[in-house]
Amino acid sequence: MKTKDKMLGAGIGLAAIAAAGTYFLYGKRGAKNREAIAGWALQLKGEVLEKMAKLKDINQERYNELVESTAERYGRVKRVSASELKVITDDLKNAWTHIGKQLT
Repeated sequence: MKTKDKMLGAGIGLAAIAAAGTYFLYGKRGAKNREAIAGWALQLKGEVLEKMAKLKDINQERYNELVESTAERYGRVKRVSASELKVITDDLKNAWTHIGKQLT
């Protein structure tokens, strides 16, 4: 029974990750995002998705902390303007509405 529960949890987690990735590129602002996104932004989003997959229990607070910590590191390491970083961070945080629906 425990294996079945773990597989179900993993399936739900993968569905949420796929939904998040789809939303980022194809949501209501997806066309605009695809035009404006630089390579670093895709790396940032990919890293957030990878870290999200490793979390066992995810909620909006933990997700936002994950986005903030990852974005903060990109702000230090990459040559990214504060305004660009804020736009991407806000987009990632706003995606929680869609991701949360997929988790329930």
